[in-house]
Amino acid sequence: MLQYADDVRTTTRPIPTRTTRPIPVAVHALDPLSRAGVLSYLRQCPEVSLVDDLRQPGTGVALLVADAFDAAALTTLSRLVKAERARVVLVLDRIQEPELLDVVSLGVTTILWRREVTGERLRQAVRTADRGHGDLPPDLLGRLIGCMGRRTADGPGPAEHGMLPREVDVLRLVADGMDTGEIAGKLLYSERTIKNIIHTVTTRFHLRNRAHAVAYALREGYI
Repeated sequence: MLQYADDVRTTTRPIPTRTTRPIPVAVHALDPLSRAGVLSYLRQCPEVSLVDDLRQPGTGVALLVADAFDAAALTTLSRLVKAERARVVLVLDRIQEPELLDVVSLGVTTILWRREVTGERLRQAVRTADRGHGDLPPDLLGRLIGCMGRRTADGPGPAEHGMLPREVDVLRLVADGMDTGEIAGKLLYSERTIKNIIHTVTTRFHLRNRAHAVAYALREGYI
């Protein structure tokens, strides 16, 4: 049966306005000038609410700026992820493959090169991290796939939450009696990287020296 327009009853309903919450963003940088530059970009983003720190764990985005991903950056990142449960955006000049695996092991998958940073790029990265998604530069993604492929071929790594896979690898070799040079040759890292790994472990877990670190790893079941 056909229905004429005169018989159709229509009601007018207000269209709900769509509101989005501002994303709390805390900026961390080892260099004050880098922090000031990032803040100047983010102040132009209306959907971002800049805060000194994320007061409620698990809410908001922490943006960490560093020249290179060294022991200090790893310590800061570990605190942001584990203590504050923040979604993190990393802004870096460079990162090596071992450090990249550490970052991904902590659940961080949004990384920007500093040379590519713009206001729009930062805005996009913050929104991506807030949604729990990933955003890696194409060259870094290729390196990560290569790293993971080699690690899979060597066998699955341990699924620790407190100690990273490469930290366990180093301490296992320390426990076997190897010195820094031998460990570097075995794992194809530089001696400086091995020293940084051991320093990071002893600092993060409040350990006195290598022997204490090995004892801790054995007691906690990492090795």
